[in-house]
Amino acid sequence: MSHASMLKARRQHQKTRKLLDVAEKKAKKLAKLALAGPVAKKEKVKKVRVKKEKVEAPEKVKKVKLSKEELGRQESKSKSAATGKKGS
Repeated sequence: MSHASMLKARRQHQKTRKLLDVAEKKAKKLAKLALAGPVAKKEKVKKVRVKKEKVEAPEKVKKVKLSKEELGRQESKSKSAATGKKGS
């Protein structure tokens, strides 16, 4: 017997054995179900959904525009800070 034919025979043997095993398991399962008798269906219970109440967002604070005087102070601060960095 050549190696190829041996492998072929082995595959066929494995295939038939697997089919027999599956059939045997199926038969056992069906016999077990038959012994158990008719199955009583459970009623489905619907859960009551609770609606979440929307939480109101806190009021937004409006930004106040700075006066020309305050803007001038901010600019002078940033300029002095920038020149201080360059000097060192």
